[in-house]
Amino acid sequence: MAQQEHSLNQRLSIREVEQLLSNASAVYSRSNKCSSSNGIDLSGLKEKFRRSGLAGLKSLAVTRAAHPHRTPPQVIDGILAISLEHPDWGCSRISQRLKSQGISISSPTIQKILITKGMGNRNDRVLKLEAKVLAEEAPLSAEQIAFIEKANPCFRERFSPSDRPGQILAQDAILVGFLKGIGKIYLQFVIDTYNSFAFGFLHPGKRPDCGVAILHNDVLPFYRNYNLTLQTIITKQGRAYCGTEKHHYELYLMLNEISHQKTPLHDRHGNGFTEQFNQTVLREFFKKSLNAKPYDTIESLQADFDQWLHYYNHKRSHQGYPNMGAFPADIYYRYFGQFPW
Repeated sequence: MAQQEHSLNQRLSIREVEQLLSNASAVYSRSNKCSSSNGIDLSGLKEKFRRSGLAGLKSLAVTRAAHPHRTPPQVIDGILAISLEHPDWGCSRISQRLKSQGISISSPTIQKILITKGMGNRNDRVLKLEAKVLAEEAPLSAEQIAFIEKANPCFRERFSPSDRPGQILAQDAILVGFLKGIGKIYLQFVIDTYNSFAFGFLHPGKRPDCGVAILHNDVLPFYRNYNLTLQTIITKQGRAYCGTEKHHYELYLMLNEISHQKTPLHDRHGNGFTEQFNQTVLREFFKKSLNAKPYDTIESLQADFDQWLHYYNHKRSHQGYPNMGAFPADIYYRYFGQFPW
């Protein structure tokens, strides 16, 4: 009798109270849903509590049933198919589509499934679709192509691939910021479409000679060192690159027997490789660097940019077309059999 009274009056922590009552609730709830020897009715539960208190509920056995909401494999396959067919759709929209087909599944569950299958975000789905294209598994819809090209502008150039380094280069100049006492600072850059390898230098103003300078000082010497000629350079149609035969940029290309290809006049995007580099260099370098510290000279900014550019070419994984995860320098290594520097 004394032992029974001790059990009834035994002090319990909040955590213990929670566990005991949760256990009792689960057993009682299950007994109401199915006939089972492990169940207990309300009178049995009360009798156990009267004799042993809350501590007595510890002995109640909870039988774990199979999870009633486990997603069938065919539904998972359907989720993956919809996500690739409409890669820009969120989980709520996928859930609505399935509901119209008589399948009820929550957005959080869909998200968990997509994450498990390596398709949890838009970038994952871009890479999946690009891999399907390169493997020639299936043609893509206009919606899928637009989705990929928005995330990876280089994909627009897939129908004009380079066969070797230096065959097709793309060149552009962008405004990157202002320096006190100097004014507007532009980045002149050239991209090898064979592997996205980049060259670049900073300058004030925007003159044709700036476009010539990067070719003469950096780009041509690089390829000449390995007996490679430049075949084609792609630029936008603007006064910095286009003009008569007397135009300095046009004249320099002619002297070096380099073909000059121009993007359509009203094409707001331009070449996909220059658009991709434009987005990357502004996001990853200039927006961070110009806010992190003041620069008094172009030379000091150029020095920091050169360090970042080395990282971009040698250590930064380039996801998607054309590198598919490889560093630009690694692709050069495969071609030359050695690093060309």
